[in-house]
Amino acid sequence: MSDKEYNKILKQYHKLSDRHILVVETDMPYYDVLKVVALSDKIRKAGNELVSLMRKNYDQLLRTKRYRKLLFLYGSTKDKDKRKIYANQLNEMQKQFNVTWEYCRTSMIPIGKKYGIDAVFALTKAEDIWRGIEKCLYGNGNAIHFSKYGELPCIRAKQINRGIPVSVKDDRLQFKLGKTTFGIQVNDRFQQDEVNAVLTYLAEPEVVDNKAVNTFIKDAYCIDTYRPCYATLVPKIIRGKYRVYLHLTIEGKAKPKYDKHGNPRHKYGKGMIGADIGTQTVAYTSDKEVGLKNLSERGNSIQTSERKERLLYRAMDRSRRASNPQNYNEDSTVKKGRKTWTYSNHYKKLKAKHFELCRINAVNRQLAINEDANHLRSLGDIFVTEPKNASRLMRRAKETTKNDKGKFNKKKRFGKSIKNRCPSGFQTTVEKKFKATSGTYIEVPNNYRASQYDHTVDDYIKKKLSDRLYKLQDGTEVQRDWYSSFLLYCYNHKTQDIDKDKCITEFDNCCKKEKALITWIKAHKIKVLNSGIKIA
Repeated sequence: MSDKEYNKILKQYHKLSDRHILVVETDMPYYDVLKVVALSDKIRKAGNELVSLMRKNYDQLLRTKRYRKLLFLYGSTKDKDKRKIYANQLNEMQKQFNVTWEYCRTSMIPIGKKYGIDAVFALTKAEDIWRGIEKCLYGNGNAIHFSKYGELPCIRAKQINRGIPVSVKDDRLQFKLGKTTFGIQVNDRFQQDEVNAVLTYLAEPEVVDNKAVNTFIKDAYCIDTYRPCYATLVPKIIRGKYRVYLHLTIEGKAKPKYDKHGNPRHKYGKGMIGADIGTQTVAYTSDKEVGLKNLSERGNSIQTSERKERLLYRAMDRSRRASNPQNYNEDSTVKKGRKTWTYSNHYKKLKAKHFELCRINAVNRQLAINEDANHLRSLGDIFVTEPKNASRLMRRAKETTKNDKGKFNKKKRFGKSIKNRCPSGFQTTVEKKFKATSGTYIEVPNNYRASQYDHTVDDYIKKKLSDRLYKLQDGTEVQRDWYSSFLLYCYNHKTQDIDKDKCITEFDNCCKKEKALITWIKAHKIKVLNSGIKIA
């Protein structure tokens, strides 16, 4: 095999192989941490200049009637040849108005030099901004946004030998940023296993690459090489002080985790799991157990933290209004136009408290999501659920309606619940977990209608959203979310529909588990949101 063919196959292998990220804290002294924060702020400012330029070009493009007409024709035409013609015309107009990756990249070069940013960091930031433009051009994006003061973008170089190169010194990983050399803090066994695997690769990279290419050619399989792909520095504010974390992207799947006794921390089960993911709760049915619990809840109720967030935000608003009465109308609404704001020391303290509380809640939310995903994976390897619909539930109602008393109904929907409970994030985490551990993740088609079916009469019966405890036609009372998960559990792979025979054979056994679960919830006085289960 020639060197050219070998490099081509190796490049293809790198594209197809798995990747994961190792997150560790750096051992930088605090004055070096402040340098990283200053560089991050420079990248933010340079990014905002490029956003301003690209946003102006994009807005000018959208103003043209011809572009909007072509978009409409492209979306409404099903003929492939015509769509190709319209796509070429759209691309030509994008070039004409300088809404292209080439223009975005070249425009960042003088901006990066102006702020004294390394070319590789400027290029990475330009890639991030272009990804936002692409979302507006081809996806569901509406506009690209500026980064606020205080937001610290990550410092990333998507090449391991540039920007933040890695080396080995005294059997330890060492990184470099400009003239600053730093290492990482390894705090547990998992991190140590990952670092050892990277050191093993760096000791003999050519040997490991040859083995990977040979396995890829013979078996069409990607082995875990643990090659360090690139490093990213992520500055964060924790308890009022800056800290810098290193995100090292590594080729291959992550090492397994073990507990203090040397046993695998996570166990992977076999069998089917049906799950109904709501805005605030998740109900699931499996061969081993059934469950109904609040999303993103870990330890004490997250409702206490949510209330603290709201109280602090209201206190901030009162302080801001007291310091800036000139910016408000007599009816307490904010005046239009440009305004100057003054913030008191009391406001700044409240803001710092609110920021820290939001950070802690976000971390706890993510940990709770990961714990729930790992528990579901331990129950089975086939996960069946409905398609994601969180973004649609967040939309405000278009029609204005009145209730029985003649008052107008609120148009808002589930925005606050989705922000606090993250149902879409939970579903995405479960999907990644099952796919990464050789499991199967299935989203049923939209016509499955698990929440409307009644297996006792083999018919679809429309129910109100407020009916949380529902009586089937044979008189059996079931919790609605759990029953939806049971119908998802009775999914037929071949027909992609409800397996009616499985519903009949499995219902009695699962229903007993559900009754025992509700009794347990009442006995322990656990408040499951929007479940209809009343606690004495």
